[in-house]
Amino acid sequence: MTKIKDIIEEEIKDAFEKAGFDRNAGVVTVSNRPDLCDYQSNGSMRLAKQVGKSPLDIAGAVASVLGDSATFEKAEAVKPGFLNLTVRSSFLGEYLRNMALDPDCGARKASHKDTIIVDYGGPNVAKPLHVGHLRSAVIGEAVKRMGRFCGHEVIGDVHMGDWGLQMGLIIEECRDRGIDPVYFDESFDGVYPNEAPFTAQELEEIYPAASARSKEDENFHERALKATAELQGGRRGYNALLKHILDVSVTDMKKNYERLNVSFDLWLGESDAQKYVPDMISRFEKEGYAYESDGALVIDVAKESDSKEIPPCIVRKSDGASLYATTDLATLVQRMKDYSPDRVFYVVDKRQEMHFTQVFRAAYKTGVVKPDTTLYFLGFGTMNGKDGKPFKTREGGVMKLSNLIDMIDEAMLEKMIVNQKERGEKTDIGELKKTARVVSLAALKYGDLSNQASKNYVFDIDRFTSFE
Repeated sequence: MTKIKDIIEEEIKDAFEKAGFDRNAGVVTVSNRPDLCDYQSNGSMRLAKQVGKSPLDIAGAVASVLGDSATFEKAEAVKPGFLNLTVRSSFLGEYLRNMALDPDCGARKASHKDTIIVDYGGPNVAKPLHVGHLRSAVIGEAVKRMGRFCGHEVIGDVHMGDWGLQMGLIIEECRDRGIDPVYFDESFDGVYPNEAPFTAQELEEIYPAASARSKEDENFHERALKATAELQGGRRGYNALLKHILDVSVTDMKKNYERLNVSFDLWLGESDAQKYVPDMISRFEKEGYAYESDGALVIDVAKESDSKEIPPCIVRKSDGASLYATTDLATLVQRMKDYSPDRVFYVVDKRQEMHFTQVFRAAYKTGVVKPDTTLYFLGFGTMNGKDGKPFKTREGGVMKLSNLIDMIDEAMLEKMIVNQKERGEKTDIGELKKTARVVSLAALKYGDLSNQASKNYVFDIDRFTSFE
């Protein structure tokens, strides 16, 4: 179906033309004073000098043409020359009836089927999902579903963080905890164990312990850096450990994402793109896109039109290790090879905008993506507590996503029990729990999506679980 605003705008353009003016002046916007009207057109202001009439006279002439319109209850010229438009209820009713009769509820299907990749997970392995992962999951899932509904081929990728310093930290912490020494024996050429040497709960404790230790122990930090470089260099034992970490982490992640009714087509991480890095870097150097600066390899991505400084994109550190920019570019190489997407959406924290500006520009400049491939940065704001700061537990730590979902489930269940008692109805706790889980998930998603994606918002559990 044609959008209501487009229907209205076409009628206003016709009215401008019938009144003897340029139809292109009939641009319509949603009113910024909904107490006065539904829509407005300010085209008369632009035409005044051109036709030698006052804006108010022009608006009045157009309003006269609209006097018998079936669309508008009122079309009124107001000073200094605005055209205020109030829509008839009968017009809206007919539009809604037609929408109800449409199997797709009025949504327009795509005239061309695009291949779209939505990158909307971004969790780090060996760490539990936390509240910071909520918005990417909810917004990304909505984008994926809308794209599919409109007829596009949409592929959701979790894109896990599994290749940076955190992996070196985990490896060295595992070594010091006495985990099977076979993973650390460079001479070992046999088959590594099938079963992971740790549980998901143990892994959740290993990473924060290693991270805290690295901040106080310089020697441990240096060991972790070395382990990271050796992992990226292909050391067998470390890669075997990485496989265990991924297996354990992904199993736990899937449980949490399932609770949000969020699913991914691809469970790939940064490590999956590593095989493309050497050839990609070699080409950047050979074709003159990248050069050395203070030992690092960089690509200039600044433009003369930039209003602020855009630093070069670093694709290799001075110690030879990869960075996020390296893996994001290599992932694009992989995606272009495997899927040749028309568009790629990145649903990530808006604070990463500079990073993606650099990566996108480097991708276009070096030919990693085709000129007609569109890369979108969909930056979202943070979910904050009532103090206006990123939402945390009462103890000040980052809340697990599973705990947040539990909290909303429990609050919803309590409200439903009270509601039934007030109405004198019999309480079936088993059935109420099932219903509470469904309603609380809807409330959680609605509470997130009802806020503008790019803005921060305050998490208020009373508002989230309100029945109104």
